[in-house]
Amino acid sequence: MADISFRQALNDTLREELKRDENVFLMGEEIGVFEGSYKITAGLLKEFGAKRVVDTPIAENGFVGMAVGAAMLGLRPVVEIMTFNFIALAMDEILNHAAKIHYMFGGQTPIPMVIRTPGGGGQQLSATHSQNLEVWFAHIPGLHVVAPSNPADAKGMLKTAIRNNNPVIFIEHLGLYNTKGSVPEGDYLVPFGKAKVTKEGSDLTVISYSRMASMALDVARRLEQENKWSVEVVDLRSLRPLDKETIVNSVKKTGRAIIFEEDWRSYGIGAEIAATVQEEAFDYLDAPVKRVANVEVPLPYSKPLESAALTGAKQLLDAINELAPRRRR
Repeated sequence: MADISFRQALNDTLREELKRDENVFLMGEEIGVFEGSYKITAGLLKEFGAKRVVDTPIAENGFVGMAVGAAMLGLRPVVEIMTFNFIALAMDEILNHAAKIHYMFGGQTPIPMVIRTPGGGGQQLSATHSQNLEVWFAHIPGLHVVAPSNPADAKGMLKTAIRNNNPVIFIEHLGLYNTKGSVPEGDYLVPFGKAKVTKEGSDLTVISYSRMASMALDVARRLEQENKWSVEVVDLRSLRPLDKETIVNSVKKTGRAIIFEEDWRSYGIGAEIAATVQEEAFDYLDAPVKRVANVEVPLPYSKPLESAALTGAKQLLDAINELAPRRRR
């Protein structure tokens, strides 16, 4: 297995899928000549040409609508929204068309399209460029929503997304692009709706996704090395469909659960997971479910204020120390 960055895993996967299927094409703002704001599409215009790597105007509602139409006619568009925050401009096309056409047409018209988009805070991009809006889309039947946390899952889940006959929202955290990890070579796919226990543990379960799942794994490993707590980490990977079975089985095993997400606490992914645990594992809980999330403010530009608003390793450690069983204290 090669050790490559999250960014390179995405670039390699797009290249492989463009070669594999002539119906796959890319579209988005500045993805061709400029090679993408975060260089995910570097080299692809030169290799595949302007019909397969399409630079679009600054008009998200227009080119996402075009992608829906192209998918209806049998092509497989992979759309890049420059930043998750701009996806609000295409909500009608996603919510009322991409998510519903397959169902409303009685299964006769699949919508095999992917919307890739980076989000997350910590980059000093201020309130309108640092949001995590995945809960909007995880709420909508008809969409798949995935958020890989490492390069291997980035490759495997992007391949699965491109080959899926339903619209997929593919979330990439900006803070993960430079992270590295081992990535299987060849035609490696990761199924949707399958969470992964990235570390076994016995004292409590941390449930997370995207960059926070990577951070949770680092914290859990450090605590194990320090002989403090045995923390099990569940990386959701897929938000819709959601792997409730893995979540519930882990909580039944440990008796304690922390949900760790880089988003506002109210009405979020964490609230859905907490409800799932309460409904399906209540009798196994030895303590209330705990949620760790961002402060509920628009994210500031100022670095000290941004850091104060974002959740992170310190907040997770505090929650673990508060919730962990007393016998290990």
